Amino acid sequence: QVRGLCGTYNWNQQDEFTTPAGDVETGVAAFANKYRASGDCAVPGPMPPEPCDAFAGRQELAEAACAVLHGPAFQ
Repeated sequence: QVRGLCGTYNWNQQDEFTTPAGDVETGVAAFANKYRASGDCAVPGPMPPEPCDAFAGRQELAEAACAVLHGPAFQ
């Protein structure tokens, strides 16, 4: 009874990309586009962007934020 971006959760990987219309997409980008809430949102390409290339100026910030996961709070 579960559907959406999280999949069908029925242990059948063949229907994980079931769209709101009930068809099954084979690619991640095509599947995600079926759940776009607004036409104003950018349509992603077939491959997700490389985060380090798309946000090169944020690498230090990302590394500092991720370092928290290796700290004592999460050990």
